[in-house]
Amino acid sequence: MYDVAIIGCGVIGAAAAYALSRYDNKVVILEAENDVADCTTKANSAILHAGYDPAPGTRMARLNVRGVALAKEICAKLDVSYRQCGSLVLALDEKELPHLQHLFENGTVNGVPDMKILSREETLAMEPNLSEKVCGALWAPSAAIVNPWEYALAMTEVAVRNGVELRRSCKVTNAEAIEGGYRLTVPGGTVETRCVINAAGIWADKVHSMVEPANFHIIPTRGEYYLLDKSEGTRVSHVIFQCPNELGKGVLVAPTVHGNLLVGPTAIDVDDKEATATTAAGLNEVREKSGLAVKDLPMRQTITSFAGLRAHEPRHDFFIGEIAPGFVDCAAIESPGLSSAPAVGAMVADIVKNSLHLKDDPTFDPTRKGILDPKALPFEERAALIKENPAYGQIICRCESVTEGEIIDAIHRVPGARSLDGVKRRTRAGMGR
Repeated sequence: MYDVAIIGCGVIGAAAAYALSRYDNKVVILEAENDVADCTTKANSAILHAGYDPAPGTRMARLNVRGVALAKEICAKLDVSYRQCGSLVLALDEKELPHLQHLFENGTVNGVPDMKILSREETLAMEPNLSEKVCGALWAPSAAIVNPWEYALAMTEVAVRNGVELRRSCKVTNAEAIEGGYRLTVPGGTVETRCVINAAGIWADKVHSMVEPANFHIIPTRGEYYLLDKSEGTRVSHVIFQCPNELGKGVLVAPTVHGNLLVGPTAIDVDDKEATATTAAGLNEVREKSGLAVKDLPMRQTITSFAGLRAHEPRHDFFIGEIAPGFVDCAAIESPGLSSAPAVGAMVADIVKNSLHLKDDPTFDPTRKGILDPKALPFEERAALIKENPAYGQIICRCESVTEGEIIDAIHRVPGARSLDGVKRRTRAGMGR
């Protein structure tokens, strides 16, 4: 029998596994998909929110601020791509200035550090490509950007290295109470465990109802995004928000840790928990609303669009706690779920620790260092690595390393290109991605 079974391995399940792996216990992660971070975690804004938005006194507010601080430490320990770039919430009309003050007061109560309300001139000095309609902004320097799937993978990797078992393509279809714990039905058999952590994301209400009637209802909310080429990655240097409304934080424009520019999302409630396709209406909305904040966004530089689902609950707070002896919910973890993840993981680990009277594992190693990122290396070093081990990739072309004469010689090999300009247009699309 396992001590703990974690259902789901998005960033919340990964954080719970990471936190529990410091104790002397037997843990298994049961992930329905064929890989870690394959649902909400892989398709979100990749932002660690500062924490001024959640209502003071909520669990969401407390875990957001703590989670951002913990994330900075964890990313440093685990060699996860992270950049503390700060965020700006824009007032695009004089009528929105009082809302900036409201957010500032929220953040102050929540413990967000070093916030400041900026004038129009101060805002444009920081971000000259913003709309001329800007009247001011709330500056929150503790906000950051991260690689969300790398973050979840890294925490899972450390947990596995410290003894946690990971089972992929292992959907839990039933849970029943047995003496001393629970029996979970999975493909090919059952898993018995003393404790269960429900980190099933948009499916958390269904998992909850296997044990107790659900007292919450998850509404999948689809967010659609554009990802722009790295040639536009410096158009803004900070996360740019518009004043939030009842539908969320609005369409944002933000740099990514990879050097691209992210634009989105929408916030559309859907019935289908598999509805991750983009829509013409959703992408049109992103195009229209993003231009309100950042002028002359070159949407023609889009390299892809995508959509993700987040686990919205109308009461807009996290549902975390022991709903039955040994069964712990981590449910309704919508935005700022990524920001809050390490604090959520620590919270549920404390619940389990107290329930099972766990002891520290003296061999626990919390680090993951020396992770090689070939893309960060100079071209010559990358080429040498690929020559040594072709698994690192295959270099096809570096346009800045090719002479104009070589391009002209290659024109006949580029489909649809009848001139040097045509080749450049087609090769430029592959540069810097």
